[in-house]
Amino acid sequence: MRAIWKGAVAFGLVNVPVKLYAATGEHEVRLHQVHREDGGRIRYKKVCSVDGEPVEWGDIAKGYETDSGELVVLTDEDFEQLPLSTEREIEVLEFVPAEQVDPILLQKTYYLEPDKTAAKPYALLRGALEQTDRMAVVKVALRQRESMAVLRVRDKVIVLQTLLWPDEVRAADFPILDAEVSVRPQELTMASSLVESLAADFDPSQYTDAYVTALEELIERKVSSGDTRAPAAAEDEPEESTGEVVDLLAALQRSVEKARSARGEASDDAPAATKDAGKAARGGSAAKDDDEAPAPKRRSRTKAASGDGDDDGAKAPAKRTRKKAS
Repeated sequence: MRAIWKGAVAFGLVNVPVKLYAATGEHEVRLHQVHREDGGRIRYKKVCSVDGEPVEWGDIAKGYETDSGELVVLTDEDFEQLPLSTEREIEVLEFVPAEQVDPILLQKTYYLEPDKTAAKPYALLRGALEQTDRMAVVKVALRQRESMAVLRVRDKVIVLQTLLWPDEVRAADFPILDAEVSVRPQELTMASSLVESLAADFDPSQYTDAYVTALEELIERKVSSGDTRAPAAAEDEPEESTGEVVDLLAALQRSVEKARSARGEASDDAPAATKDAGKAARGGSAAKDDDEAPAPKRRSRTKAASGDGDDDGAKAPAKRTRKKAS
C-alpha cells in the first residue's frame, strides 16, 4: 500500500506521527466507452455553454448559483483564504463511548501506521482506546476537505473512519410507519424461529460478487492476445524527519492537568504517584523541563469550509448548502 497522507495525531500534548492508508477498495472491472465500429475511445471536451468554444483546464473556475439565479465565481485565491486549521494534524477533540456513534454516520475507512519513532505513543493511544472502550472524535483535513472522524482499534491497528456531518443525514419520513399494525404473537414467534434457524457468526469471506466474477470470465474469453502491460510502480515518498519525541508520562500529566483546568477542576486531584513519576521523568536528561516544552498550538473547532473532495485540488465554498456548484 502507498500512503496517501502524512501527519500526526494530537493526543493531548503527545503527538503521534502517522501515515494514512486507504483501508478499503471497491472490486470492480473498469470499462471505457468506445466506438462500436473501430474500438476508438470516446473523449469528452469541456465546452463553454456561452460561446461554444473548448475551455482549457487552467481557465476553469468553480461557480455557485444563488437561489435568484446569480452566479458567484470563486478563484483559487478565494479558496486560499478559507480556514483549514487541521491540514496536517488529526486533532483529538474528545473520547466517546463506542456505542454512541451511529453507524449511519460512518464513511470511508483508513489505516493509521505509526512512524518509526512513534511506536510507543501509538501503542499507548491504542491501549487507552481498548481499555476504555471509547472512540476518539477527531477533525482531519483530507483532499482540502475538513471532516469529522473517529479513531477506533481493529486488531492491532488504529483505524480512522470519516463521518458525515449531522446535517448530511436525511431524516426518515414515512407516514405509513405511524399507522397501527397488528402482529399476532404466533406470527412473531414464527418469525423469531426463522431468524434463529438462519443464525450464524458473520463471515463476509464466504460471499462473492457473482456479477463481477462472470464479467471477468466473459472478458477472458474475449481476449485475443495475451500481451498485457502492467502500470508503472509508484515511487514511495521520502521519509520525513519527525524530531524529538516528548516524554510520554510528563506530556500525559500536563494534558490531564490542562483538561481538568479547562473544566474548572483542581489539578491537585491527580494521583500523587502519577505526579511524582511525572516530575521524575521531567528531571531526566532526555526530557525537557516544563518551561522548555513548546506550547501546544490552539486549534479552532469551528467547522471550516469543506470542498467537494475531488482530486483536482479545488476547494469548495465555505457555506454548506444543498445546491451543487456549477
